[in-house]
Amino acid sequence: MTEQAVEELTPLIGTSPACRALGTARATIYRRRRPPEPRPRKPRPKPARALSEQERDAVLEALHSERFVDASPAQVWATLLDEGRYLASERTMYRLLAEQSGSRERRDQLVHPAYAKPELLATRPNELWSWDITKLLGPAKWTYFYLYVILDVFSRYVVGWTIQHRESASVAQQLIAQSIEQQDVGAGELTIHADRGTSMRSKPVAFLLADLGVTKTHSRPYTSTDNPYSEAQFKTLKYRPDFPHRFASILHARSWARGFFAWYNHEHRHSGLGLMTPTTVHYGRADEVREQRGEVLEAAYAANPERFVRGLPQPPKSPTAAWINPPATEEDAH
Repeated sequence: MTEQAVEELTPLIGTSPACRALGTARATIYRRRRPPEPRPRKPRPKPARALSEQERDAVLEALHSERFVDASPAQVWATLLDEGRYLASERTMYRLLAEQSGSRERRDQLVHPAYAKPELLATRPNELWSWDITKLLGPAKWTYFYLYVILDVFSRYVVGWTIQHRESASVAQQLIAQSIEQQDVGAGELTIHADRGTSMRSKPVAFLLADLGVTKTHSRPYTSTDNPYSEAQFKTLKYRPDFPHRFASILHARSWARGFFAWYNHEHRHSGLGLMTPTTVHYGRADEVREQRGEVLEAAYAANPERFVRGLPQPPKSPTAAWINPPATEEDAH
């Protein structure tokens, strides 16, 4: 913009006064008026120490040979050196491969398939469960107890839990079977989601779920957000004010957990459930409780309507669905 103003003033007062008035260097204006012609680049002379064509062909032949086709130049260089041969430096080998677009990963490596993101929906209790295992600190350093928890995703109701000395597929198998029996879940009605731990992917658990007609799904590797409900439940557990830093014994751990899960299922008003308890939602009393809350709010409004500046208050809505990784919408894409 300044250079354009200089060009407009130049016919009136000259180039130098215009540059002084606008604070622009004259050299910049003259360079823009007459840009320098590009100098032709001289080809780089071939260094005297460069490989000959025969030597280049020998290096590439070795790199592309069946013996070394999957080996890195560093491996080729070291192997040939151990055999008493020197064709070129490691850096030269990389450069010759790059000239032929061959400097990619040369090793023959296992390529893992792309893991699909699990998209799971629950619209009623006992349709989708999530389960996981977490460690509890024992009485001494490096000692742990293992807490297994099975959670109903729709209602957040803990349908089964146990604490054991070790992580075991057989324990998980028994806990899942017992929970399914207690909840009277029929074949083809339930999906169980878990991460990719050894117990979760074990054959005993897989055979049990197949025999019971239960669909199993797993999180993607290293993706904790694929199992959010179990992770959130463990956070609620470990952030309780009375959660011990260490448990004196497994009996101590089980006693504490018994009180916690009674509170969690029957007293904890969950923000994701319209501030209802998991028991209320799991056993189908959500609409009844919401109606009762509405009656209380109507009575409060009738007694003092001036206190409710936004009109008649409404109780939180009852839950209707719970997703693990809901599918992206067009709005999310934008």
